[in-house]
Amino acid sequence: MASPVTPPRGMRDFLPGDKARREHVLARIRGVYRAHGFDEIETPVMEDAARLHAGLGGDNEKLAFAVMRRALTTDDLRSAATALDLADLGLRFDLTVPLARFYASNRGQLPGVFRAIQIAPVWRAERPQKGRFRQFVQCDIDIIGEPGVIAEIELIAATSSALDALGIPGCSIRINDRRLLTSMLTVLGFAPESHAEVLITLDKLDKIGTAGVLAELRERGHATDAIEALAAVPAFAAFGAEAASAADGSGERRAPAAGGALTAESIASLLPAGVDEAALTDLAAIAAGLGDAVPLVFDPFLVRGMGYYTGPIFEVAHPELGYSLGGGGRYDGMIGRFLGSDVPATGFSLGFERLIDLVELPEGDGDGDAALVYDRDVSAADLMALKSTLVAEGARVRLVKRPKNMRTALDQLAADGFARFATVSASTGADASALDWRPLERSA
Repeated sequence: MASPVTPPRGMRDFLPGDKARREHVLARIRGVYRAHGFDEIETPVMEDAARLHAGLGGDNEKLAFAVMRRALTTDDLRSAATALDLADLGLRFDLTVPLARFYASNRGQLPGVFRAIQIAPVWRAERPQKGRFRQFVQCDIDIIGEPGVIAEIELIAATSSALDALGIPGCSIRINDRRLLTSMLTVLGFAPESHAEVLITLDKLDKIGTAGVLAELRERGHATDAIEALAAVPAFAAFGAEAASAADGSGERRAPAAGGALTAESIASLLPAGVDEAALTDLAAIAAGLGDAVPLVFDPFLVRGMGYYTGPIFEVAHPELGYSLGGGGRYDGMIGRFLGSDVPATGFSLGFERLIDLVELPEGDGDGDAALVYDRDVSAADLMALKSTLVAEGARVRLVKRPKNMRTALDQLAADGFARFATVSASTGADASALDWRPLERSA
């Protein structure tokens, strides 16, 4: 039996047309981020296993692919207590941990406030399913060294501009602050050591609703008074009512959250008294800094799963989708794990694999792409002279030997993004002006 020739589960091949589409979208994103003052860097696909499992990556650490040490012996296998004892490296599961290590390694050569672009593949040992892969591309921008909310304002503005450039309308940025979440839980009476578990349950609001959240908290044995206090929080009760009115059986979809003019007072009105004042002030300042340019929505129960977030957190929401298109937040404590002193940092990541299916290539894209379909008796010198002339004019040129079935060949050229073709015979010579160009019907 022949060996399978498909890629590993959760990983994909991309045909030329698919690859061209992906590169087009990536170029748009890169162009916007560079216009906003960010610089692109590159980090290795692997990091030290100890770094990847240092508690910085939350649940993603459990999904990291480990790389076994070289020259392992049977004694090594016998003495290993865990599989990680046999690994010294691992594939990166996100781009934030490598960025923190990169900054700590290169701090002396970077500006005081560093704005980074990272667009690269990452790997997670996910259970493959629709829309979830083991290898996928992340598009990250981060600002390191800026403690003020101008960093969040820049990140959100750049991300919103990228979505506009991709022609994806209707997106909004949902925003919250981890300080608000933790201070709210304290005010409500949840024990500090239980906060992480309570946040995991709150993060299920979209899926199980307010009744499900309260039931799960009771099942887990949390204080009855704290649970009742949560149920009485204005935003929590409003979430339940809005979710019920918006339910349509279409699956996971977040109920509308508090919008309009976001001020410290309007945000505080949705929460119990005594929440973190600095967080209220920062969220109001972010809203004021963005003005009407970005649709910003305060979502009091936006959690974001990464435990390293320390301040504002945000996600991209789309009215027709039941999942976010990206997200991020402030992680002031991470780089300090490498340097020994804290460095302020915040970042925003677009979910490229989710975006790609929403982007339509613009009409006329690739109009200069040209194919030369040549007869067998055309000299190589003439062909290369014609090709060199067209390439010098800025065209992308492909040479195609005339096949028996021209229709199939032309369909393939159109599918690969070529917009026009010309036939070349021995009599054409090297005169590009003598070519008779005909359009190719572009594939959908």
